[in-house]
Amino acid sequence: MTRLVSLLLALCAVPALAQRTPLVTAAEKAASEAIVPDVLRAHVRFLSHDLLEGRGPGTRGDALGQAYIASQLEALGLKPAGSDGTYLQQFDLVGINSHPKSLSFRAPRGTADLEFHKDFIAVSGVQEPEAKLEESELVFVGYGIQAPEYDWDDFKGMDLRGKTLLILNNDPEDDPKLFAGRTRLWYGRWDYKYEQAAKVGAAGAIIIHTTPSAGYPWQVVQTSWTGEQFELPATSGPRVQVKAWTTEDATRRVLQLAGQDLDTLRAAAQKRDFQPVPLGVKVSTRFASEVRRRPTANVLALLPGSDAKLSQEVVLYSAHHDHLGMKAGGQPGEDTIYNGALDNAAGVAAMLAVAKAFRELPQPPRRSILFAAVAAEEQGLLGSQYLAEHPPVPAGRVAANINIDGANIHGRTRDLTVIGLGKSNLDAVITALAKTQGRVVKADQLSDRGFFYRSDQFNFAKRGIPAAYFGSGMDFIGRPEGWGKQQREAWEAKHYHQPSDELRPEWDFSGAVEDVRLFFLLGANVARAPDMPRWNRGDEFEAARQESLEALKSSGAAR
Repeated sequence: MTRLVSLLLALCAVPALAQRTPLVTAAEKAASEAIVPDVLRAHVRFLSHDLLEGRGPGTRGDALGQAYIASQLEALGLKPAGSDGTYLQQFDLVGINSHPKSLSFRAPRGTADLEFHKDFIAVSGVQEPEAKLEESELVFVGYGIQAPEYDWDDFKGMDLRGKTLLILNNDPEDDPKLFAGRTRLWYGRWDYKYEQAAKVGAAGAIIIHTTPSAGYPWQVVQTSWTGEQFELPATSGPRVQVKAWTTEDATRRVLQLAGQDLDTLRAAAQKRDFQPVPLGVKVSTRFASEVRRRPTANVLALLPGSDAKLSQEVVLYSAHHDHLGMKAGGQPGEDTIYNGALDNAAGVAAMLAVAKAFRELPQPPRRSILFAAVAAEEQGLLGSQYLAEHPPVPAGRVAANINIDGANIHGRTRDLTVIGLGKSNLDAVITALAKTQGRVVKADQLSDRGFFYRSDQFNFAKRGIPAAYFGSGMDFIGRPEGWGKQQREAWEAKHYHQPSDELRPEWDFSGAVEDVRLFFLLGANVARAPDMPRWNRGDEFEAARQESLEALKSSGAAR
């Protein structure tokens, strides 16, 4: 309800960033015409080509992708904003290739040995040659969430050191008064759950996969969590030994050893008074991992602003350039390249098209524009995390982030999906821009998936930067009702994080063109507005924004 009220207020009262400037200038409208289907298709064709071998982090294909993007930005006359006067912000990843074989459970009632890949997926939680659990006590901890603002604590002070936590995916959604109802928050994400397990000293953490709770089928876990996994180099702090997923069926078999029923436990976990449940089951595994450092890079380029003061601030466009690389152990004749055409060659193509449009303007906008093709998003938003921790300008000087992940490949729509609608006063400008295209803005139509916390804008939002992130519309012109949702579900089931995510002749970029033109016009509007965007009052990221602005003041760097 609070978010709805904030959204209504934002839409009824045009914010300062749109109040004193025109929505779109004639020059911006003309420049947006440079964004055409052929430009998008050409970039996607190269970045998703087999020669780039899926753009896995730290690979030759990764480096080729970086070089292509940097050369395109250089050709547009943008300034390098990376390391040592180059377009590349270089950093190291730690690659961990784990080889689990079994996950064993023992209880007085009997034993259960789960089969790797079929029943469970596990990776090392430590950057070491071996990870292990030795007779670690299994404890069901509900959703594994500690959220003081919701008066919620799934751990209830229990000593969980050395134990292995069995955790539900997502966050509680049965009661709309708790959390955000069916809208998934960061508390429902796997990265939060593994992080919390480490904070309470657990030895291992197992997330129970179901397709509804994850938003994707088991095959996505199988492809995304096998092979070499990447992290930023470890800093001090707690870590679990083993991070795992189990299927629902396998979990039920384990719970039978404890005399427990998954549905009963799940029902109990929906309530604030839930108490962790020691299961009387011991879990063991031991597996080796190859650990190595591999270089990668974010690609950064700057269009300096034209205003003496406002040019110190930037509008940040981001799109991740990586994908999953190549499938290990493929059969003869099998397609083993995860080309990542839609995810996210298409997003990089859109960002490059936006950069081209900015160069079509008679003069640069007042604020500077920073373009960031970030690395290793598929591995846990690592490139954007590194950029957010090592920004070329302080967070308080980043007016907004416009993140592009994917594209509409099915044609024009009557609507535009804004992921996180209601969070910032960017909503009013987006809504007005969509109206000029004859379209309406809709909130996330798959809000249970937690998309705002699954792409790179999340790392910038955590540092207080107002962020805009979009999904394709679903009301397709010339198509029957429900067709767009069917296409989305079919793509997720067949192509998401699969080798079949390839550029196809039937892709229709006409809807993508409308979306990308809006992304350009949004950034142009923010870049010339007298005031920077802001989070709506009470938003989860509002305090971080205030901290970043106060840090500028205390350093004497505020404009």
